[in-house]
Amino acid sequence: MQSRDEVARTLTIGVIEGDGIGPELVASAVEVLDAAVAGVGHRLELVREDGGADTYRRTGEALAPGVLDRARGYDGLLKGPVGLPDVRRPDGTEAGLLGGLLRGGLDTYANVRPMRLLPGVATPTRYAPGDIDYVIVRENTEGLYLSRGVGVRNDRAAVDQLMMTRHGVERVVRHAFDLARTRRGAPVDGVSRVTCVDKSNVLRSFAFFREIFEEVAADYPDVEHDFRYADAAAHDLVASPGHFDVLVMENFLGDILSDLGAATVGGLGMCPSANVGADAAYFEPIHGSAPSLAGRDLANPVSQVLAGALLLDHAGLPAAGDAVRAAVHGAFADGAVRLADGRPEGGTRAVTAAVVERLAAG
Repeated sequence: MQSRDEVARTLTIGVIEGDGIGPELVASAVEVLDAAVAGVGHRLELVREDGGADTYRRTGEALAPGVLDRARGYDGLLKGPVGLPDVRRPDGTEAGLLGGLLRGGLDTYANVRPMRLLPGVATPTRYAPGDIDYVIVRENTEGLYLSRGVGVRNDRAAVDQLMMTRHGVERVVRHAFDLARTRRGAPVDGVSRVTCVDKSNVLRSFAFFREIFEEVAADYPDVEHDFRYADAAAHDLVASPGHFDVLVMENFLGDILSDLGAATVGGLGMCPSANVGADAAYFEPIHGSAPSLAGRDLANPVSQVLAGALLLDHAGLPAAGDAVRAAVHGAFADGAVRLADGRPEGGTRAVTAAVVERLAAG
């Protein structure tokens, strides 16, 4: 709770509700955030922003004017999933996606994706709660995805370039090591550890990434570091996930391996993400907008709720963020929340109510 000497704070967050199930999930997360912030003696102020496929359909642009500038003044930006399959640009590609606009426009270079197995969550593996608890830090502005929309092709061949810069690699690697210093270490041995994932045995760009990783690691003698080739990492994230604490990697590899990790902790609906830059950050689930589920009270809001917890951490309210995570954990542990094929048995609103109830109980 707030101390007597602490002035009550207003946390100002921008909100992009998104498309499909986005508005339902964001409503769930906002309700939880409001309860968590109130629980530590502060209050929440929301600023609604317009973005996504429906925005594109109405205005011809995926993001309303001025959002990027305003986002830098918020304590954080909470974003729901965006995109609708029937909303397309004239060239046939999907319109309304915001990843490139927000990541590039806000220079949110670190995509942080926690993977944690909670009690009562069925997965294809046989691990127990506590066995899987690591974070993938994915470089967010370079790598293979920097070639998005600018690749070259004809009817016989196509080329997309993978580029990394020293500045880009160094800052994301430092983010990974700094993050490791705040955690409890890997589940299997409690060691603070950062693992570099690459294909440096094949490609010069990944050898470059590894060299810079080793240079940065020398500045963190208190944090162990090791290496995995990407294919070996895919194996070990299933075979021995308890070894991992923080993993750092190029953009494309992070996209793939985080979905693999999600399968071991209950699916994409359990996985939040933070997109962090020097002067702005936004927070979202790692899954899509699932329009077939929209408005039916069927979607799992946990990923969006846990994204809200990451926002609270970033905004300087880690106690509130921990309270949200503890409430989610408790709701699964005591059976108030159960998943069937990735969907909550009681529906989206029931999950929200269970988490808020546990926040109120302290």
